[in-house]
Parts: sequence; C-alpha cells; structure tokens
Amino acid sequence: MSHTVLTVSTTTLSEMKKHYASQSAAKLPTGAVFAAKTADCAITGYRSGKVLFQGKGAASEAAKWQGETAQAAPARKKKPAPALLPPGFSELSVIGSDEVGTGDYFGPITVVSAFVKKEQLRELQDIGVRDSKDLTDPQIVAIAKKIARLIPYSLLILKNEKYNELQQKGMSQGKIKALLHNQALINLHKKIFPERPDAVLIDQFAEKDTYYRYLKGQKEIFQENVFFSTKGESIHLSVAAASIIARYAFVKQMDQLSSEAGFPIPKGAGSQVDAAAARLIREKGESALLHFTKKHFANTEKARRLLNKQ
Repeated sequence: MSHTVLTVSTTTLSEMKKHYASQSAAKLPTGAVFAAKTADCAITGYRSGKVLFQGKGAASEAAKWQGETAQAAPARKKKPAPALLPPGFSELSVIGSDEVGTGDYFGPITVVSAFVKKEQLRELQDIGVRDSKDLTDPQIVAIAKKIARLIPYSLLILKNEKYNELQQKGMSQGKIKALLHNQALINLHKKIFPERPDAVLIDQFAEKDTYYRYLKGQKEIFQENVFFSTKGESIHLSVAAASIIARYAFVKQMDQLSSEAGFPIPKGAGSQVDAAAARLIREKGESALLHFTKKHFANTEKARRLLNKQ
C-alpha cells in the first residue's frame, strides 16, 4: 500500500483535524488525534506531529499540505546516503542542476542546469557565486546577469497552469521536478556538444532510484556520469550558479505576477501568502488561482476561510 508521512506543527495538525472532520473515522489508533478516510486515502494524525497518508491517493492528498511543512517524506524515511563523488570533485568541470519555487504557493517552478568548467571556478567565486539562500534578491539579479554571460545553461519555467494540470492528473511534485531536471540536462548537453562535462551533479530532492523511477517511460533519459547530493551548492559552484539563475528567473516571474495582480505577491507559504491569496480571490475570482498559484497547497483553503470571516 502506498503511504506518505508528513511532520507538521501543532497548529497545522489542528487545522488538518478540522479539515477532515466531515470524513472522520469512528475509531482512533493509539496516540492519534484524528483519523479520516477519503475516497482513495486514509489519513491519521498523531500527537507527535506525524501525519500518515495511506492508499492509492496518499501522495496527492499529502501534497495538498506541501506548503505547511518543512518535512515531507516517504514513511520509514532514511537519510540520503552521503554522495560517493570522484576525488577532487569540486575542481572538476561539472554541470550542476537545481530548482526554485517548489515550496512557494505563488509563482512557477524554475529549473536550471549550468555548466561550469574548472578554469572558470575562480572567476565565479570572484563575482560572488555561492548558495543563493545567502543572497538577497538584488544580489541575485546582479550576480545572475554576470553568470549568464560566462557559462552555458538551460532554464525551464513551469507555469502554474501546467503545474496544476499535471497535479490534477495525479502527478507528484517529485515526478514533476525529475522531468524538468532531466529535460534541462538534455537541453544543455545538446547546447555544449561535442564538449562533455566530467560529471553532472543534481541537488538531491529524491533518492537516485526514485528519481529514475519518476523518469520511467520517457523517450530520452540523461544518465551519463550523474551524481546526486543534498546541499549541492556547497559541493560544486555549478549547482550554486544554477540555483542563482533559477532564483533570478523566479524573482522575475514573481514581479510579473505582482504586476498582473496589482499588488505585491509574497514568496513562501506563510500567513502573508494566505492573505494575498484571499485578496486575489476577492478581486479576481478563484479561477485566477490556476494562473497565480499551486492550487493544491493548503493555502487555498486558508484563503477561503479568511474570505468567509470578512
């Protein structure tokens, strides 16, 4: 049986209990605060903050709460094994691949694969390339423009209309990310051919076997010298460069959405996002969410509740 476990805050656990109240089960397992059953999924929330989703629809049901938790993983989660990388990996010519926007309610997912040759490493360091999470948006913009003039890269932007369509068809966010990374790598390799990198490093969001399982059935799957590691930005500057360009593209898309909305669109998935979503629904109608947001996030329901209180 397919299953997924989320770890959520006490507040979110309470909200989930209320959300599933109309589908609650009569008997609670030991340690549970609520149990419910949808058409294709059983949900059990425990006092520890763990929420277990079981059944055919486990992944898609759990994904509805994506914006509410910093940890979402298969049951019996194992920490990713340390990446077994070639000696001197940080000094090799590498393609790095990273994504931005997966945890943001508003805005698209942006994925970038970037090729950094070993002789370019010092130059990238000199212009300030490092983990994008340590950089402000103005710094991202300035550095990304410099990177784009120095190295080849492939950028893919998945707009929310398409994201919501895929999600409604049952595709998990993990699979969506795998498809995007695979296509970005294929595009970049065609761009730099006949040159070949020493290796490819994907900032890890899934175990290697899971990643390739997501890609099963694709006409073309890139697998040549591919490595996976968490915190890829600290392992090779190519991942940091990819992350910066991806975030730059995301920031530009968010600015465009703010312009279309007529008010600032916030990043993330917190309370300020709920308020912005409620305003968007009030001014443009709920159908606008398909363009502006990842609609399956729990923020949609929170925005509806905010509107009902007004």
